[in-house]
Amino acid sequence: MAHVVKQLPVLPAERALKVIAGRWKAIVLYHLFSGPHRLSALQRLMPEISQKVLIQQLKEMEEHGLVHREVYREVPPRVEYTATRLGLSLEPVLLALCEWGRMHAMELDELDRLAVCPLPSVGEKHVPVR
Repeated sequence: MAHVVKQLPVLPAERALKVIAGRWKAIVLYHLFSGPHRLSALQRLMPEISQKVLIQQLKEMEEHGLVHREVYREVPPRVEYTATRLGLSLEPVLLALCEWGRMHAMELDELDRLAVCPLPSVGEKHVPVR
């Protein structure tokens, strides 16, 4: 993992943004907050993402310690992805970003352009997606 650390910015805020940057990372993490998922299950939950991009995003998150990839020695082999402790610690951060994005859209009178944020709103209980 040392080679990845060299590529990350030295400013903590910039480092955090680089680690979670990507069109799909927040959504993948959201689904992993509820527990382990296989690649095919993640694809069903996010039909708009290609398998190639999903695998790429999962690899990047694994390199940065947010996701754990478990390969089960079965026939056929089974692979599951889970959010690590570090990955799970991003849930309140992503919730805050979701709320900020909503506030920003409201300030610019663009609420009608927003999609539903996959994370629960402040005060709501997180309901696992399966």
